[in-house]
Amino acid sequence: MELAQVRLLVTDFAACYRFYADVLGLKPQSGATGGPYEKFSPHTGSAGIALQDRAMMAEVLNELGETATGHRSLVVLRVDDLDAYVSQITARGAQLLHGPAPMTDRMRVAHLKDPEGNLVELQEWLLLRG
Repeated sequence: MELAQVRLLVTDFAACYRFYADVLGLKPQSGATGGPYEKFSPHTGSAGIALQDRAMMAEVLNELGETATGHRSLVVLRVDDLDAYVSQITARGAQLLHGPAPMTDRMRVAHLKDPEGNLVELQEWLLLRG
């Protein structure tokens, strides 16, 4: 078994596309800015995040027709230099909720939300420093 991706069900596909591509700097697979699906990958590693239009999925699973409320997911991205990355993404419009700050003696984190309210945690693993 292999994990292919984590998929987020979104209502405003275009706003979420811009967030993951333009703000966070992830690479879109096909450039489908209007959806109903797009996969994003970091420049290294094999993990991916995908966006799926919520209305399209509701046609398959009727229970998804209602508006999502509350925090339904937490996307975690590891970066080499948290301060530099946070500086880059805030310049591109990201608004931090928390951090950068220590989470443990091994990790620093920052938190923000995508346009749908999904939480994004940015991690810098201190043990990977030389």
